[in-house]
Amino acid sequence: MDAFYASVEQRDFPELRGKAIAVGSASGRGVVATCSYEARKYGVRSAMPSQTAIKKCPHLIFVDSRFGVYKEVSTKIREVFHRYTDLVEPLSMDEAYLDVSENKMQMRSATLIAEQIRKDILAETQLTASAGISYNKFLAKVASDMNKPNGQFVITPKEGIAFLEELPIEKFHGIGKVTASKMKAMNIHRGADLKTSSEIDLILKFGKAGRYYFRIVRGDDQRPVRPNQVRKSIGIENTFSEDLTSEAQMKDEISRLVTGLSPRIDRSKAKGRTITLKLKDSDFNTNTRSRSLAYFTENAVEIQQIAYELLMQDLPSEPIRLLGVSLSNLHFMSDEELGYQLMIDF
Repeated sequence: MDAFYASVEQRDFPELRGKAIAVGSASGRGVVATCSYEARKYGVRSAMPSQTAIKKCPHLIFVDSRFGVYKEVSTKIREVFHRYTDLVEPLSMDEAYLDVSENKMQMRSATLIAEQIRKDILAETQLTASAGISYNKFLAKVASDMNKPNGQFVITPKEGIAFLEELPIEKFHGIGKVTASKMKAMNIHRGADLKTSSEIDLILKFGKAGRYYFRIVRGDDQRPVRPNQVRKSIGIENTFSEDLTSEAQMKDEISRLVTGLSPRIDRSKAKGRTITLKLKDSDFNTNTRSRSLAYFTENAVEIQQIAYELLMQDLPSEPIRLLGVSLSNLHFMSDEELGYQLMIDF
């Protein structure tokens, strides 16, 4: 979807149409959830601190998020997808992969299917969508950003390799700003430059991600579209109105986070082996620390204690604006493992 949250707000409130708007809070600690294309012209972006966004665009209008409405619209959009195929893998409320190799409409052109889906979404939600069409997930994702908003782009099997060789390195999905800057410093500016490095060289320079870079620049992505994704982690985090500066404050917040995480774990009927603590400082630097156990746990006291220990491995010297705790390497328990109520006929 194109600027999904902001587009829903402009649809529902005509006075916002054509104006630079941001969904989020304008407060000193606020962050832009998303913004309209009118705001993007000024350099405003998702996840940008609100005060930075206001400096770039002084006439920016902030609106409160309405996640209930966004979820309703998202449900309608997914209903459209499922008219064409059951192989739908949602990535978020406003994005999904679809495999239309075999589709319910018996249409032989993925390009025509994408056009029709976009028409259906517009007719039923009054919102525009963009699409990327290709022979694997990675290329489809890259293609989806080429003609936004309200457009689509096709990369055929014959075009794939040449397209990737000419693609600027910062346009590769999965290569962020920091990595792109590092690559440019190494004289890697396009896919063709990246392709000159061996897999071993890329692994030495970028760790495990190097193997991913080696494959995607060659158009090698064998991942299937998975309609029933297995949940990989259960987590909770909080951004504070004032930075945390002491060990006691951080431990108190970890305790509150684990108290909120525990019912989520219960509802998921899961146990996990890995506890992760996430910290983001006042300069937006993010650090994660994890510990994996030899057994599965869902015990809140144990999770909290391990989170404390992760914190104390290297107590942050900078003020902390966000903390998060998550459980991963999950095992989902069956009814037999959970125990169940016997119905006895007296």
